[in-house]
Amino acid sequence: MSDFWKGKKVLITGPTGLVGSFLTSALLYKGADIVTFVRDLDPQSELIKTGLINETRVVQGSLEDYFSIERAINEYEIDTVFHLGAQTIVDVALRSPLPTFESNVRGTYHLLEACRQHTDLVKRILIASSDKAYGTSPLLPYSEEMPLQGKHPYDVSKACADLIAHSYFHSYGLPVVIARCGNIYGGGDLNWSRLIPGTIKSLLEDKTPLIRSDGTFQRDYLFVKDAVDAYLLLGKEASREDISGEAFNFAPNRPYTVLEVITEIQEVMQKSDLSFQILNRAQKEIQNQFLSSKKAERLLGWRAKYSLREGILETIPWYQQHFANK
Repeated sequence: MSDFWKGKKVLITGPTGLVGSFLTSALLYKGADIVTFVRDLDPQSELIKTGLINETRVVQGSLEDYFSIERAINEYEIDTVFHLGAQTIVDVALRSPLPTFESNVRGTYHLLEACRQHTDLVKRILIASSDKAYGTSPLLPYSEEMPLQGKHPYDVSKACADLIAHSYFHSYGLPVVIARCGNIYGGGDLNWSRLIPGTIKSLLEDKTPLIRSDGTFQRDYLFVKDAVDAYLLLGKEASREDISGEAFNFAPNRPYTVLEVITEIQEVMQKSDLSFQILNRAQKEIQNQFLSSKKAERLLGWRAKYSLREGILETIPWYQQHFANK
C-alpha cells in the first residue's frame, strides 16, 4: 500500500482533527502529495504542533463555501479526496443544530459537487460517516444493510451526508466509498466532553471522572491507528466494482459500557482508588450502539489490530506529555 499512495495528489478536509492529523501523517510517510483544507488553524492540533502542516499545501476555507473547495480540487489537480471535515460533537449539535447541518450536510454536497465537476481529476472519494447515522435500533450489532434513521441533529446530519454520497454514486457514477466508524480515540483528541480524553484528563488531575449517562451505555471504541488503516485501505480499493458506492463499518467487534472503559483507564493509570460520579443527564443519546465489521473483513481483509487495553496504553502517554508541557 505504501507504493500505491506515493505521488498521489490527496485532499484532506478536517485535517486538524484527531483522525485527520493521523491520516495526514500516515499519507506523508507513504509519499503522498497532500493538500489540507482547513477552516480554523487550531494551535492545539497535532498537525500544527508537530509542524506536519508545513509539509502540506494549505487551503484555508469553509466547506460551506463551494468555490473554496472547488478551487482546491481544480488548482491542485486532486485525484483522491478524504472528506473528514465536519462538526463532530453530539452535544454541540444538540445545542446548535444549524451550523452542524451547514457543515455536515451542505459541506458534503459542496464537496461532492466539486468532485463531479472534475471527474477528469478525481478518481476516489472517501466520506467519513459514523455509526450515529443508523440511529436507534433494537437489532445489534448494526450491519450495512440496515436503514439510516437518525433522529437527533448530529445523527441526522451524518445520515444525510451518507445518503448524499450514495446519491452521487448512483446518479453520476462518482467513485465514492463511505466509512462508518464507532467512537474513535487516541492521543491528540482535546474534546474533553468525550469519554476517553475526559477520563484521562480527570485522572491526571486527580479529579473524579464524571459520567454524563448512567454508565451502562454500550459503544465501540476504535483506536485511531486502526481507523486510519481502514481509511487508507478503503480509499485504495475505492475503484473496485464491488467496493465503489459501498458503505463499510469499521469497529473492533467488542463493545464496552462506559463504566468498563473508565475501569480500564483507571487500571492502566493505577488510579483505581479514585471513584467516579454518575450524573445521568445525557440527552438525546442512543443507549446501545455497536457495529459489525464482517463486510470489511470479507471484502477488504480488514480487522482492528488494537484491543481497548492496547489502544489506551498507547494513548495515555500522549496526554501525560501534553499536561507536563503546560
